[in-house]
Amino acid sequence: MSKMKLLKELSRYSIGTYADIIYRNALLYPDKEVFIYGRERITFFQFNQRVNRLIHALDSFGLKKRDHIGILSWNGIEGADVTGAAMKGGFVAVPFSPRLQASELVDVINDSEIKMLFVGPELLGIVDTIREKIKPVRHYLSLKERVPEMESYDELIKGFSDEEPEPRVDEHDPFIIFYTSGTTGFPKGAIYTHYKKLEEARTKILTAGLKPDNRHVMILPLFHIGGWSHFWAFFVIGATNIIMPNRSFDPTATLKTIKEEKATDLHIVPTHLVGLLSLPDIEQYDLSSLKQIWYAASPMPVELLRRGMATFGPIFGQGYGQTESGPDITILPEEAHRVISKSLEEQRILASCGQPCLGVHTRIVSDDGTDMEPFQVGEIIVQSRSIMVGYWKKPDTTAETIVDGWLYTGDMGYYDERGFIYIVDRKKDMIITGGENVYPREAEEVLYQHPDVLEAAVIGVPDDKWVERVHGVILLKEEAKVTPEEIIDFCKVRIAKYKAPRTVEFVTSLPKNTQGKILKRELRKKYWNLN
Repeated sequence: MSKMKLLKELSRYSIGTYADIIYRNALLYPDKEVFIYGRERITFFQFNQRVNRLIHALDSFGLKKRDHIGILSWNGIEGADVTGAAMKGGFVAVPFSPRLQASELVDVINDSEIKMLFVGPELLGIVDTIREKIKPVRHYLSLKERVPEMESYDELIKGFSDEEPEPRVDEHDPFIIFYTSGTTGFPKGAIYTHYKKLEEARTKILTAGLKPDNRHVMILPLFHIGGWSHFWAFFVIGATNIIMPNRSFDPTATLKTIKEEKATDLHIVPTHLVGLLSLPDIEQYDLSSLKQIWYAASPMPVELLRRGMATFGPIFGQGYGQTESGPDITILPEEAHRVISKSLEEQRILASCGQPCLGVHTRIVSDDGTDMEPFQVGEIIVQSRSIMVGYWKKPDTTAETIVDGWLYTGDMGYYDERGFIYIVDRKKDMIITGGENVYPREAEEVLYQHPDVLEAAVIGVPDDKWVERVHGVILLKEEAKVTPEEIIDFCKVRIAKYKAPRTVEFVTSLPKNTQGKILKRELRKKYWNLN
């Protein structure tokens, strides 16, 4: 590399593409660790080589530019390789959630029209049961060992050159499709180009203050846009990602990794914070290297946030977004969290998701599109250069979701006099009880204040008198002995009675998706005739 015309090589790939970023980082930070996964440590230079070999391998299978390639795997370096090959080779990566049932996988894989499927070791069995039903897939690759009728990824790429491929992508080429969680219906594939995802990465780098010397512990899944975007933003800036096995969250292993790797950044969802704070020996870990805990995916109950800040310090930052929005819509930075020691009026913003990100326009409107006044609840709509191109093969749904350049999120909220936005709930989660509108988050905030409540969700259930009644579903802390009636009384003195749960049930677990969001649709199935 010493004889290379470095500056000329840095201009090999088109500006505004991940191909350019991958090669740039390989040339400028060749010996720096980009990914750490257990005992595996990969440098930026090695990652570029792995990506090149995979591109040449995919070419040998006859795959062409814009052909779709699927990833069904838990987090790991090989999955990052596949995404990198799509970025640089002109293919379109489609990550699938390993938590989907077999029938759900059949539906989304067929919908995606992938031609090749990369399969993680834990998913080989389920893929074997559905192979006859997923017709578009021509080739299967095992991301680990060789298995019958499936090539081994490691063996495959060893047989190909790591030479740079000819440039073949520009900033407006699509390279990834994210499927929505499907909590309100059939999952839809949100399409993104290089331009849109790099625009979002630059916004995140700037607003979250990411730097090349950051060491980020990755516990969120790479098959959802929130974790993916945070992960690759660190990559873009030249930082290191420490990948944790994410089949299930292990709070003890996470703290050990932060300590041993001297990690600076952690990206979580509220349920992860619950797990971390539940550890009785959390004080024994040296977490002095940790500079920022970023949370997203679902609203953080204020009482839970207070407990987190009391333990970790004022190092929290929040981002709000969704699969279709890029994802980042708003940010509540660390500085805003430092109101924790100020007056209750100043602390009010801790219940918000922050102000619109730089380069993002946000409005709150009524059903007829009228802009709402401060503190009036309406639907959050968004305009930015980072929102999705549209839904894969769904032009009518795209046209309903993006109107005159504005993305209608389906999230309900209001804003204050300074432009801080407060999410009250999903539009479809609103409860209408006795003619009154109730947003579940209001009651959930109160439930989290109860000392015996570990996690909580509020849903509407059928009621002969009120049509719908407010119902609390609660996971209690160990050894808690509180009764449902005591929980209800606790809420009634802290919130309007019609907003307080009329009934409460205790459960041993709450259903969640891979981002840690509580699946209220699953909770409602018990009470409503939902398919």
